[in-house]
Amino acid sequence: MSEDRLEIKQRLKDDFWHYAVRCLKIRTKASETLPFNLNRVQNYIHQRLEEQREKTGRVRAIILKGRQQGCSTYVEGRFYWRVTHTPGARAFILTHEQAATDNLFDMVSRYHENCPSQVKPRTGASSAKELSFDRLDSGYKVGTAGTKAVGRSSTFQLFHGSEVAFWPNAQDHAAGVLQAVPDEAGTEVILESTANGIGNYYHTQWQDAEAGLSDFIAVFIPWYWQEEYSREPGENFTLSTDEVKYQEEYGLNLGQIAWRRAKIIELGSGGLFRQEYPATAAEAFQSSGDGYILPEIVMGARKAKAVERFGPVLIGVDPSAGRTDKADRTAIIRRQGRVAYGLETMTKLGPLGTMQIVARIIAIINQERPDKVFLDRAGLGVGILDRLHELGYGDVVVGVNGGDAASDPKRWKNKKAEMWDTCYTWLKDQPCQIPDSDELHADLTGIQGGWDSNSCLVMETNEHLASRKIRSPDTAVALCLTHSYPMRLEMSSAPLTTPQEDWLIIQGQSHGGRAVNLE
Repeated sequence: MSEDRLEIKQRLKDDFWHYAVRCLKIRTKASETLPFNLNRVQNYIHQRLEEQREKTGRVRAIILKGRQQGCSTYVEGRFYWRVTHTPGARAFILTHEQAATDNLFDMVSRYHENCPSQVKPRTGASSAKELSFDRLDSGYKVGTAGTKAVGRSSTFQLFHGSEVAFWPNAQDHAAGVLQAVPDEAGTEVILESTANGIGNYYHTQWQDAEAGLSDFIAVFIPWYWQEEYSREPGENFTLSTDEVKYQEEYGLNLGQIAWRRAKIIELGSGGLFRQEYPATAAEAFQSSGDGYILPEIVMGARKAKAVERFGPVLIGVDPSAGRTDKADRTAIIRRQGRVAYGLETMTKLGPLGTMQIVARIIAIINQERPDKVFLDRAGLGVGILDRLHELGYGDVVVGVNGGDAASDPKRWKNKKAEMWDTCYTWLKDQPCQIPDSDELHADLTGIQGGWDSNSCLVMETNEHLASRKIRSPDTAVALCLTHSYPMRLEMSSAPLTTPQEDWLIIQGQSHGGRAVNLE
């Protein structure tokens, strides 16, 4: 083989972008068979996966998407490319229902049938569920998530879980087939789905990935990245107030808004549209009536631009205290007046995590000179607080316990309810700016609130959150901590005890959240 031909084959082996358009054929929604040119969604997924592969040597990704955005087309193309160029590589695809299994195997078969002879491997065994390449000792296999034992006895290097949120027996499959992929370089596990409520296996895996608590990266795909999700608006098309706001938040054109409006009418529910065609990850899992803080309020703060900072610099810290379990996440955020900024999290700290958190807080104090650092002193956080006070930071670091009495017991059950409600009031008084973070968005909108028999606001307990399989809202707690005590405008002042003197709090009742029964 000539040197030029060797160079061509090597590039096809090394560069999926180059390979896809030359060697793969896809069937479009218009039933045309065309070369596989990656669309915006597929390019983004490819970029994220390749970044992880280069960094770690393997791929572990969970993808949250809307309907029919080409995710499976990309994954099957990627895996076909891998198994036809890698000796011993075996791919397994597990779907939620038989029709989807058949559809994805048809896609793989189409790739193989249309592959140029120069790079097409010789086929060994072939059936409705398996395609193998005998000379490479590699191949494809598909299955349906109906029985708990599917795929359990095999070993795979590449695994694609399709519509994982709709798998029956999802936890059992995770304990079985996912364990069939060795923890080795070159292996890939890609889980993708649209959302299907909260508390299920897919949702918990997404939460862990989004918070950096697992080996998986969280990849979110908004609906409006899909070019065909647009339609002619018509001559008399006018936007409602809500549509104007939505358009501005996401930078959409009239055709996209017209498509969205028509799809909401077709589905019969704006809530169902948000689940099937989410604009944010938090929106995909947001069920009507779930959270105390309204998601649209949070989104408005996420998309706010150039809000002026003024007043004391306050920092909230919700520490993990160095726990070694999966819930080990410390969150830190800054706030100055109407702007929250500088969100950071620390995960997987291990047994020395407490000292790492202390060191990080000291570094922030020395470098940024905040007026106050409000630290959650509940549980193991008291040790962090004591150490900081021992080191001479007692004038800056203030311990806060959500179980303490509220400054106005007639309005709030405890300090936790006061912080969350005051933070919500702050968010509603826009312009107000927070980090454009899906993680923070989900934490702010996930917790429930209600009122007791004395009309006092009470927030959902951590135990109740855990029973709903919602992660601890650490990043939101950190933001709420910056609202734990009112501050005078003077930079050197101590926290006040009466909200009437607070220069930040807006007067009046703030019972604007959604109440639910927490029993």
